[in-house]
Amino acid sequence: MSDSEAPPAVAPEGVSGARGLPQEALEIASGYAFAGPALDLGVLLWDGRCLPDARIRIPLPVLNRHGLVAGATGTGKTKTLQLIAEQLSVQGVPVFLADIKGDVSGISAPGVSNDKVLARAQEVHQEWTPTACPAEFYALGGMGKGIPVRATVTSFGPVLLSKVLQLNQTQEQSLGLIFHYADQKGLELFDLKDLRAVVTFLTSDEGKTELKGIGGLSPATAGVILRSLSAFEAQGMSPFFGEPEFDTSELLRTAPDGRGTVSVLELPEVQDKPQLFSTFLMWMLADLFHDLPEVGDIDKPKLVFFFDEAHLLFTGASKAFLESITQTVRLIRSKGVGVFFVTQTPKDVPADVLAQLGNRVQHALRAFTPDDQKALKDTVKTFPNSAYDLEEVLTGTGTGEAVVTVLSEKGAPTPVAATRLRAPQSLMGPVDPAALDRAVQASPLYGRYAQAVDRESAYEKLAARDAAAAQAGRAPAKGGGRAKEEPSVVEQVVGSGIFKSLARSMGTQIGREITRSLFGTARRRR
Repeated sequence: MSDSEAPPAVAPEGVSGARGLPQEALEIASGYAFAGPALDLGVLLWDGRCLPDARIRIPLPVLNRHGLVAGATGTGKTKTLQLIAEQLSVQGVPVFLADIKGDVSGISAPGVSNDKVLARAQEVHQEWTPTACPAEFYALGGMGKGIPVRATVTSFGPVLLSKVLQLNQTQEQSLGLIFHYADQKGLELFDLKDLRAVVTFLTSDEGKTELKGIGGLSPATAGVILRSLSAFEAQGMSPFFGEPEFDTSELLRTAPDGRGTVSVLELPEVQDKPQLFSTFLMWMLADLFHDLPEVGDIDKPKLVFFFDEAHLLFTGASKAFLESITQTVRLIRSKGVGVFFVTQTPKDVPADVLAQLGNRVQHALRAFTPDDQKALKDTVKTFPNSAYDLEEVLTGTGTGEAVVTVLSEKGAPTPVAATRLRAPQSLMGPVDPAALDRAVQASPLYGRYAQAVDRESAYEKLAARDAAAAQAGRAPAKGGGRAKEEPSVVEQVVGSGIFKSLARSMGTQIGREITRSLFGTARRRR
């Protein structure tokens, strides 16, 4: 790969100012000469030289084809996603950033000029101007700085909940019947204590008769569900469930000047609770999936997600969880939503998910151990054929450099390009905590979501029922005696043709989820 081996050639149409480049470099550069709107990632590196006239770009319409930003610690992954997010915002595309380490909040503040930034900008012919993006900050259940994000147990649904509780198929079906029972009885499931109260009632003397009527839900299974709920709460999940429930359409907002809002989910407080993060991801994508209309291929995505430290999503994940993520990533593209995973190596992402990530920015990898060397070889195999020696390039790439391949406007992979990346124009680091607090409290969403609400729901209704039973002189939830003229919930529900059909189709998604989406989440009444 030297100039003597690749004599200068004439630039093809669309590669502006690139005359005199080596033939191989011209062929790579021509693969990124897109006619439509595109994001600028950086410029081509060839034979150790930076070629500023050979721009490496990604077409805006293919951002919903998903992507991967990977590389060893300290190689610049976070700055890359910041660079992409800034340009998406300018193009009017809302962005979601999961900030595990707490260093992405700087996207809301203008960058600071210094010699290093200016040198990089000059090297890649970038007109660098300090620029802040319109941003909102969120925190799961109010655990940390940010507008609290909560979901009700009802909207989360039995299918997703059974997956995070790691229930088996029989227990999942039983949980579905518990939800159906609560729906029919008017027992709202807003938080975890509501669900626990319903399950506890169904294991009481009075509730046991209803268990028999429903069929397939044994007291032993109910006990397993209760124990799983207790363990779930012990992991710090309770604050996430409740009201006011977060409306995921808030993530689709744009600023008054037309720029896309960057939604930053602050996660430093919960980085030791990866299951909580996984739970949120599953619910949020499912909620967006069944609320957004099908749009197919559009000029620009409606929303682009970036999930930093993606290995936290997949390490130790159940098979059911992986299947859910794979299905969600596959289908949500048609709703105009792009998903980018940010992690250390492609092997952190399951193969079925990796196969759907058409846009790749691979930062440097280390090869200090046999496992590192194997990971390097496996990474190289995931790239198209290249004019580079990728093993050499990936171990020698510096900070702020990466190997790139994206999808062209026609959906075909572009040539692999070693790239010197542009510098983000927002602050590369966290904002001051006091400034973050002010931004959160000044948000128009703060008053809507900040204060938790505990309305009357299943827990209170069942407690009132027990109190009324005690006042009437009988022990609560024991006798099971009801006036004959009062049809029990079993008679009301099981007597219907719908429920008979449900019982016959216990193993099917449609049989379990009459009013819920493909992913088991309840359809929100907007």
